Amino acid sequence: MNDYIKSLEWRYATKKFDSTQNISQNDLELLLEATRLSASSFGLQPYHVFVITDAEIRKSLKEVSWGQSQITDASHLIVFANKKNFGPELIDNYLSDVSEVREVPLDGLKGYGDFMKSKLVDLPADVKENWTAKQTYIALGNLLSAAGAMEVDACPMEGFEVEDYDSILGLDAKGLTTAVVVALGYRSKDDETQHYKKVRKTKESLFTHI
Repeated sequence: MNDYIKSLEWRYATKKFDSTQNISQNDLELLLEATRLSASSFGLQPYHVFVITDAEIRKSLKEVSWGQSQITDASHLIVFANKKNFGPELIDNYLSDVSEVREVPLDGLKGYGDFMKSKLVDLPADVKENWTAKQTYIALGNLLSAAGAMEVDACPMEGFEVEDYDSILGLDAKGLTTAVVVALGYRSKDDETQHYKKVRKTKESLFTHI
């Protein structure tokens, strides 16, 4: 656990990446697996993750990301896109996976499925979209922690034009919208922010024990 805490102390939101350094395929797969294994409400994972390396697409995305260099200079760009709306199929598809992986009859999961549907399916569309977006941030946290443990630099980003991202990546047709972006790679030696002391609330101001 001490090593884990040290990795959290080590990581920071990298502002300048070394564009000559790339994440190995093996390390990338580990990072993506950590993301895949993330918790989500009911286990539904109502989002999709895009791993973007195409240089031209990234140039286009940089133009709608306030010109931030991380978009093009990092080794990989990860885009978390949440579902804008959903119906009972989200739950039905999940239950099919549960039945297959755990080797249990699908009929035996009907009660659980009906419970989830009663809580989610009839929610207003804007509430659904807000809920699915929240789920992406759980996966984002896992990715950032895994990257820190592997000493891969990362920068989570909300500084972009959502509608433009959705258009460039063709997300509307998939019923998705961009929630958050992560640049992954290795820090440039010229990134002065790596030397800044980490600023967080004190334990006394952040935690209340009841």
